[in-house]
Amino acid sequence: MAGAVLVHGIWNQQRGVAPDVAASLLADAARPSLEKGLRAAGLSHVPVTELAMAYYADLLADGVEQQSGGVPGLEELSDDELREAWEWLLAAGVPQPEEAQAGWLAPVRQGLGWLVRRDGGATLASRIREEVTERLGRLVIASIRELDAYTSRPQVRAAVRDRVAGTIRAQRPDVVVAHSLGSVVAWETLHAYPDLEVELLVTLGSPLGLPTLIRKLEPALRHGVGSRSPGVRRWVNIADAGDLVAVPPELGGRFLVEEHVTTDIGLFDPHTLGGYLAGGLTAAAIAPYLS
Repeated sequence: MAGAVLVHGIWNQQRGVAPDVAASLLADAARPSLEKGLRAAGLSHVPVTELAMAYYADLLADGVEQQSGGVPGLEELSDDELREAWEWLLAAGVPQPEEAQAGWLAPVRQGLGWLVRRDGGATLASRIREEVTERLGRLVIASIRELDAYTSRPQVRAAVRDRVAGTIRAQRPDVVVAHSLGSVVAWETLHAYPDLEVELLVTLGSPLGLPTLIRKLEPALRHGVGSRSPGVRRWVNIADAGDLVAVPPELGGRFLVEEHVTTDIGLFDPHTLGGYLAGGLTAAAIAPYLS
């Protein structure tokens, strides 16, 4: 049994190893970040009990390139993908262009630059600002591609949910911590397997409220509201103020969440699981369930 089950997000395919080994590697990598977060929260006395990772990246592997070095540039995206990227940026608060644009590529590039300047990048050197903008672009591209790899293929979607459900059922954790794409997977899995019971669901950097994604969720929202699985007693959603994946803020107010928490894990690291776990807010939320 594990005190907590983690559900990973994008960019987590572990090549050349079996799924159970990959899960152990990712869980071991997350432990130091959580220990750092407990220290930041003044809770270093809380022991980090066994962590388990629900690993599913291998099931998406034939639908998307998961390594960051293989993510294409914006110019390689299809018109549909660029349109989804633009809708994503609008949800993040990017203003409409003042002049009409031919296609989606220019607005997406301009929108990414606007976000970096808004979130504190205006004071950075030009080279560093361009690097941050490029990093955000890769994040949006990877998120779009991996979300599509999950939502567009029913057999893969079912296999991912079955894998995650199996981990939760075997570990019987009190808390499930789901990051990024993993928050979508966990939300759907807990609905698909209502016999699974957890005291606390924590979503980190979640895109669940994104308009382009809401249309694809299973189960579909009813009257504009996303339900919570009957097996989940409490739900806390944590998002960095500058996390481009976690838009719109507070999941757009569409889900039955007890508590929304805004944090700041930094301009250069606004989305990673390690960054969220190392923050005192995340650690404090799950600490009562680790003993």
